[in-house]
Amino acid sequence: MNRELTFLRTFAVATVIGMLAFTSLAFKSTKNQKFSEIDVERINIIEKDGTVKMIITNVDRFPNGKDLINGKPTNESRKKRSGMLFFNEDGIECGGFIYDGQKNENGHSAGLSLTYDQYDGDQVMQLITQDYMKDDKRYVTSNLVFNDQTGKTSAQMVPRMMLGKTGAGSNGLFILADDGSPRAMFYVDKDNNAKLDFYDDKGTVISSFPEK
Repeated sequence: MNRELTFLRTFAVATVIGMLAFTSLAFKSTKNQKFSEIDVERINIIEKDGTVKMIITNVDRFPNGKDLINGKPTNESRKKRSGMLFFNEDGIECGGFIYDGQKNENGHSAGLSLTYDQYDGDQVMQLITQDYMKDDKRYVTSNLVFNDQTGKTSAQMVPRMMLGKTGAGSNGLFILADDGSPRAMFYVDKDNNAKLDFYDDKGTVISSFPEK
């Protein structure tokens, strides 16, 4: 009986040690793991020191409100959307890629935004598309926008130059003053007429080519 107990104890200990060794070796493997397909709600890309550098997320797990990323609060007023957020070496958010689209009472509303932020501020460059219905009419705008930042929030952001398509159907280059008012526009309107317009500080056209 004593021999049997000794054997069983020795076997149990050896089994546990073997399992621990196998698990340790498995986690220490230097080979990359390969997956044919993976379903995940959120991925945090981090540095060795734990600094989050990028987040890929669905809508529900999009960080805002009380979330802390790299020990810093996130934008509480920002709507949750699926997409990505980027962070610099100091752990500060420095841009992102978001998108959405769904049917609503007016028909539909969709959008896409790729932004790059100034250091510890909001976006200074943005690639943005909006597509929505209003009063049975469809509006689609697509622009590359360059902004001036007077502070750290989007409310303190002033667009200075836009390249793309407006809701009125004009395609061109639009240059604005530091208060966001138009100053010069070189564009092709919805009737395929090429125009060059200059504005004063009250928004009045002061010169055009070709002349009206």
